Amino acid sequence: MSRHAIRVRAALAGLALLIGAGALVALVAGCSGSAGADSPRSANAPSPPCAPARLNVSASLAASQVTVSPGPGTRDASATTQISMLGAPASALSHLHVQGARSGSHDGRLQAYSQGDGASFVPSKQFAEGELVSVRGELSSAGRTTALAWSFTVAVRDRAGAAGGSGRPLPHPAYYQSFRSRTDLQPPTVTVTAHTAGTAPGDLFIAPYSGPGQYGPMILDESGSMIWFKPLSPAGTRAADFRVQQYEGNPVLTWWQDPLTANGVSKAGEVILDSSYRQVAIVRAGNGYQPDLHEFQITPQDTGLITIYNGIDCDLSHAGGARKAAVADTLLQEIDLKTGLVRFEWHSLDHVALSDSYVSDARSSEKTPFDYFHINSIDVGAAGDLLVDARNTWAAYDVDRRSGQVRWQLGGKHSSYKLGHGTRTAFQHDARRRADGTITFFDNGATPAVHPQSRVIAVKLDEQRRTATLVREDDHPGKPLVAGSQGNAQTLADGALMVGWGEVPYLSEFSAGGQLLFDAHLPAPYESYRAYRLPWSGHPTDSPALAALAPSSTYPVATAYASWNGATDVSSWRVLTGPSASSLTAGATTPKAGFETTLSLPGARAGSYVQAQALDASGTVIGASPAKKL
Repeated sequence: MSRHAIRVRAALAGLALLIGAGALVALVAGCSGSAGADSPRSANAPSPPCAPARLNVSASLAASQVTVSPGPGTRDASATTQISMLGAPASALSHLHVQGARSGSHDGRLQAYSQGDGASFVPSKQFAEGELVSVRGELSSAGRTTALAWSFTVAVRDRAGAAGGSGRPLPHPAYYQSFRSRTDLQPPTVTVTAHTAGTAPGDLFIAPYSGPGQYGPMILDESGSMIWFKPLSPAGTRAADFRVQQYEGNPVLTWWQDPLTANGVSKAGEVILDSSYRQVAIVRAGNGYQPDLHEFQITPQDTGLITIYNGIDCDLSHAGGARKAAVADTLLQEIDLKTGLVRFEWHSLDHVALSDSYVSDARSSEKTPFDYFHINSIDVGAAGDLLVDARNTWAAYDVDRRSGQVRWQLGGKHSSYKLGHGTRTAFQHDARRRADGTITFFDNGATPAVHPQSRVIAVKLDEQRRTATLVREDDHPGKPLVAGSQGNAQTLADGALMVGWGEVPYLSEFSAGGQLLFDAHLPAPYESYRAYRLPWSGHPTDSPALAALAPSSTYPVATAYASWNGATDVSSWRVLTGPSASSLTAGATTPKAGFETTLSLPGARAGSYVQAQALDASGTVIGASPAKKL
């Protein structure tokens, strides 16, 4: 696999995890890291308009042969934007002329996408904030030449916001685990409270944060025992959306991380590791942004779909807000993972009205941007269309991949489908299409409280009658859970559901018939944005770890502790002892018991040497620790 890093220039640090209550706290400001030309307006002037003159305009030009980003008429382009043209090979694009109303003519490079279906014009200088940019060019196809022409406006970046946060909870011995063989690992404790027969195959994937101790991606087995944990540094670094995906034909681990330091950049980014836990790629957003935690999905074409939050100044007076205010422009990008180029960019402001929000803009200002949309998931349909979920409009949107236009919406103030009993969601997350055509949601129902508890629903759409019918509903039995933020519902191969409860640190598996098969939780201070059950085979390149204690009054028999972080094929451990590291005799074999296995060493004395061998199910040695002296 290629090893590469995709550059980003962005500065939204922290907003990604503030996915709770309806109003956006002041972390969205300054999300575009490019310097940009200062806004031409005076300090007392109202903010510029941020919504286009017409909503839901098609981005498909030249007789639908090319999809362009930024889209025609948009008012929220980045000052460091590429000009993306998707749908025709780079060789078919020519005579490009890019003119800024204030910044003048722009030279640049036309760079092809590795998929061969388009190119980005990368300007050699940035645009001026607030200016109109005009683009002209030609597309040659089948012996014909078609003119390309459109214009867009560059947004004024919001600079007034200030990041804030709360302190971390104090440590508590019951909150996290410790191991003698790996004293550097202190993952949170996981308590399994329900486990019955019939759970789906696969391991459990979470990424704890918010509590004391270490944060990071974490793989668990069926009993809740840790298989792999990667503590992130510096302390407080967060990960989210940790899962297995396919990249370049191979299974890989992916997660979002903030901050992520690589190649001189220390901003949020996406991590890709191979099955030996080696870094394959670091993925950054384009156009001066940085990705947020809500989604990183690798497509079969080896492109990446990511979500972004960007604070821009916006006059909200026409919507009942302040003239001098800001809005959280939430958007998605499709990134060519091999080149880092932006293939496609979609902004909620271009397609969904500010007035569609269920969150009030009454208190919005330049310091507290109006989080009217709040994108939180992207799902790809069989025909390539995108299902985009928005927490604060209570709706999911079907987006045409070629035009960028919303074809229909489910839920919200202007639902394209008549909502049947139980199908209305509130502040929901994770809209996903199932193989049978139904759509699942993690329906938070809060905050503020709209439903008595959070739930997962599956909705069937009748496209001819334009009706939506509830076909499944699952909530947490026994203990009602209300997750004010985050959460997901993964459909498993047998029709079961794996549910991560987000802000409430639970993960549950329900059978196809709705029976609770598995239930576990982290200590109360922790959260995990999502939870998954997925197949994984890990083969770390390092050696197993070993700690050994000589006989003493406390431990009359010598004892060893063996572990191998991330190794999924270990079935048992064999201990070897001897007078020197080069003269060891095999002893007893002990079945693996959790992350760390305790090995008794009868007859071993102080000064003896000890080694542990990891064995697979056939008894073959697959790894050995360094020998240690008691």
